[in-house]
Amino acid sequence: MELCPDAECYVSVDVETSGPAPSLYSLLAIGACLVFDPAQRFYIELRPLNTAAVPEATQVHQLSLERLAAEGVPPAEAMARFADWLQFVIPQGKTPLFVGFNAAFDWMFVNDYFHRFLGYNPFGHAPLDVKSFYMGMCGRRWGDTSMQQLARRYLGGRRLAHHALEDALLQAELFRKLLAESRAHQRGQACAS
Repeated sequence: MELCPDAECYVSVDVETSGPAPSLYSLLAIGACLVFDPAQRFYIELRPLNTAAVPEATQVHQLSLERLAAEGVPPAEAMARFADWLQFVIPQGKTPLFVGFNAAFDWMFVNDYFHRFLGYNPFGHAPLDVKSFYMGMCGRRWGDTSMQQLARRYLGGRRLAHHALEDALLQAELFRKLLAESRAHQRGQACAS
């Protein structure tokens, strides 16, 4: 399959954060890969902006704010590296399209940090949400779009690791399968049950 078969080049992105809102909490890790060439991947851990953290978030991703305060990449440098990686891997004439699983969450942190630290977002202003894509493609209810349900259906039950790069890779695999099913759907075949 072509690396970027459409005008857009799909980029699977996942983040780990210290809490639910970029104005209060920090972006701690970014993982990304090209959906159709997952060997093209990016991972970075960022220095937190503050010590604010929701215990449930840190228990899930197991990233230490203390370690990241000492070893994490400063946010402006991290976002510049991410932008540089996008420029390097996206073919000329193609637009990077942010693909996320529950894109609203990951997108708000990435968009905020790009604008706050670089003054622009290389992805533009329109992410693609895998959950919504599946819901519309198959006519399912929102409650049927959890990763647990889709992983059982499309990924052999594999679960998210809550490591930004590993999750971006898993999301890319899921989205490739959904795109293939969508094309089959256009030919009159039904969604997997």
